[in-house]
Amino acid sequence: MFKTPLDVSGIRDDFPILKRQVNGQDLVYLDNAATSQTPLPVIDAISDYYKHTNANIHRGVHALSQEATDQFEQARQKIQLHFNAAHAHEIILTSGTTHAINLVASGFTSLVEKGDELIVSALEHHANIVPWQMLCERTGAKLLVIPMTENGTLDMEAYKQLLSSRTKVVFVNHVSNALGIINPIESIISQAHAVGAAVLIDGAQATPHMVPDVQALDVEFYTTSAHKICGPTGIGMLYGKEEWLRKLPPYQGGGEMIDQVTFEKTTYADLPHKFEAGTPNIAGGVGFGAAIDYMQGIGFDAIAAHENDLLQHATEKLKHIEGLHIYGDVAHKVAVISFNIAGIHPYDIGTLLDKMGIAVRTGHHCCQPIMDYYQIPGTIRASFAFYNTHEEVERFVAGVEKAVDMLR
Repeated sequence: MFKTPLDVSGIRDDFPILKRQVNGQDLVYLDNAATSQTPLPVIDAISDYYKHTNANIHRGVHALSQEATDQFEQARQKIQLHFNAAHAHEIILTSGTTHAINLVASGFTSLVEKGDELIVSALEHHANIVPWQMLCERTGAKLLVIPMTENGTLDMEAYKQLLSSRTKVVFVNHVSNALGIINPIESIISQAHAVGAAVLIDGAQATPHMVPDVQALDVEFYTTSAHKICGPTGIGMLYGKEEWLRKLPPYQGGGEMIDQVTFEKTTYADLPHKFEAGTPNIAGGVGFGAAIDYMQGIGFDAIAAHENDLLQHATEKLKHIEGLHIYGDVAHKVAVISFNIAGIHPYDIGTLLDKMGIAVRTGHHCCQPIMDYYQIPGTIRASFAFYNTHEEVERFVAGVEKAVDMLR
């Protein structure tokens, strides 16, 4: 019935955790939007680094330090090529998307002033709201919001009206983590540029499913986290156009980000080290590079096709459940289904699914404004990855049906 170019069974062999049991049941892991699982080639790359190379980078003349530096910088180059950045030094390695956004928002303190305007979308994760609110508090700038519509898409006509010569930065997610909707970032970027504004795109939920080309997008800043794309936690990246990274001041002070230090004055290192104070997550960087290799080896076109099959299968089955409502039920989305059952709290469904070995996410997904818009406490979110199967979709739907019967 369902056709896929992927050898899903073989792929699953790369993920030992998928073979474990939870509460006496075979695990069905459908919380990939929070954290994807990590395949053996990535685990092995991290383990091999600690077994054979572990040393601090950039600062040592000994062999291990040089080897560690080479591995870390090779990972940066893999990320550069994957996202088609013009230069490796436009890739800043961070602890994740949140760190990257805070870095940029902090830097704009010196670039915006009272009366300037910043534009955010109503679909944002808190990590792409709070740092900018803090910037507005520091500077007196004003935060404007692109409203959402009932089906979860952005009101692009309202966005057009918000833009003006006072707009300095626009920041939106590529894909909504709560709803899975793919936002029209090409249009958002081009319209922002027409009024002279810079754009930051939170790509954490997009990069597991597609390969953004930052040069084709012509975006000033793009961010993601490795743990969304089969890499380790605690490592991510900020892409920034070189001219913009040179405009921003350093985010943190310390080792590595300096050129010369005296008690009278400090000068700063060139890109990318200007934004990478202290010893980085070296093993994480190596793992990030290995994850890029792994995902590219599978192929993002094949990943997207398989995940779309899973999405369509699950959506069709769930719609037969009485009282079930899907939020963001639109055509242009990734493999995420966010839903509720009338009269039942999402937490209760999630708890019963866990007893059946099925892992989903419940709550507001760090997107309280979305939940406030719909006047709900949260949703049940099932998010699929290329290693999930149609059999797991069937178990998930049957689990929801059983939970509903138990709670009604």
